[in-house]
Amino acid sequence: MKIAIASGKGGTGKTTVATNLASFFSDSSKIVLADLDVEEPNSKLFFTGDLQLKENKFKYIPNWDKEKCVICNVCSSSCNFHAIIRLSTEILVFPELCHSCYACSELCPKEALPMVPSQIGILNHYKNSKYDLVESRLQIGEEQAVPLIAQTKQYVEKHFKNDVLKIFDSPPGTSCPAIESIKDVDFVILVSEPTPFGLNDLKLAVETVRELEKDFAVVINRFGIGNEQIMNFCANEDIDIIAKIPHIREAAVSYSKGELLIDKFPELRTEIELISEYIFSYKERAGL
Repeated sequence: MKIAIASGKGGTGKTTVATNLASFFSDSSKIVLADLDVEEPNSKLFFTGDLQLKENKFKYIPNWDKEKCVICNVCSSSCNFHAIIRLSTEILVFPELCHSCYACSELCPKEALPMVPSQIGILNHYKNSKYDLVESRLQIGEEQAVPLIAQTKQYVEKHFKNDVLKIFDSPPGTSCPAIESIKDVDFVILVSEPTPFGLNDLKLAVETVRELEKDFAVVINRFGIGNEQIMNFCANEDIDIIAKIPHIREAAVSYSKGELLIDKFPELRTEIELISEYIFSYKERAGL
């Protein structure tokens, strides 16, 4: 089973839920936690383990061969992302805009645009006695997170069998990186907070996962600091709220030190247990 921990905005507590849920599940199941928030991965802050693998990750971009090129303009006219333009007798390639679709390279009649690797980030695989952690970090200055997220998911699929529960700590928001991280999971947990901003962005996240036809439920983090608008919204939309993680100042202090909350706060562990029970119940109902 593949579970994505997602949200409509940053700072709602996705990593709190993902890391504590992975640790809790690991007591009884085989677990891999994949941090797909490649622009700012932080699940490793709550994980102590040994590095198993460090691997450079690449995307492929066209490299203009001036000697072969006849300036036919097929490449620039075929690029939907404006990554190639013609300037008189020159062809300019913008690697930051390239989506590695190979259209320009394949359509070039003179094979003047061979695809060459360009590093976009690094993948790290850690392991301890309880579970595995896979994270990727986007290279500074790199524009696109989606290719690295896709490659990280491919690594997880290749190295972990179907009997392993896969938890994806997803990027925040509803843009392309978030879509890539949740598009082929079995279930999505949307983490929100009981504030007007939290409700606004939860609505966007709910609209997104419904568009993707994904089953989902909501976890309210920092419960008690705001109002009941999220509760009312979920009731009106027939959305399950599977846990309400209370706002505890001491828990925030522990979190800032990189400590797992289920080890120190029984009331938070109770809410993680509720999430676990819901997930296993869903798994049985879905026949996964």
